[in-house]
Amino acid sequence: MTGAAAAGSPVDGVLATASIVLSLVLALWSLVAAVRSRPPDRWQLIGLGVLELALLALAVVALVAIGGGERPGEPGAFFGYLVTLVCLPPLAAVLARMEPTRWGSAIVCVVCLVTPVVVVRLQQTWEVLGG
Repeated sequence: MTGAAAAGSPVDGVLATASIVLSLVLALWSLVAAVRSRPPDRWQLIGLGVLELALLALAVVALVAIGGGERPGEPGAFFGYLVTLVCLPPLAAVLARMEPTRWGSAIVCVVCLVTPVVVVRLQQTWEVLGG
């Protein structure tokens, strides 16, 4: 995140930070479960649901800003990352339920490690013109 350019970005702030922190905490939790040979439990799935709500809120903030006349620096990439971002937690939940072994927990871990990267890329594609 790049200082002054990030200040006016609707996808940078408390909501993005909370999404990243929540995702990393869930990744650590899932990693511990996978190392202990535990399948995904109800709490991991609830965590994915909470993460999805945070990401949907982030998407709504971005879409409201776009509706208000603001524009991302790279619109195509921005919308691609936005769609990917909101699809990741449900995809992880479905795949984890299909794989009721420790590998299901590993799936949740990997998706939760990818999510912060996509949030940061979302921020970077918004900032391209403002930089």
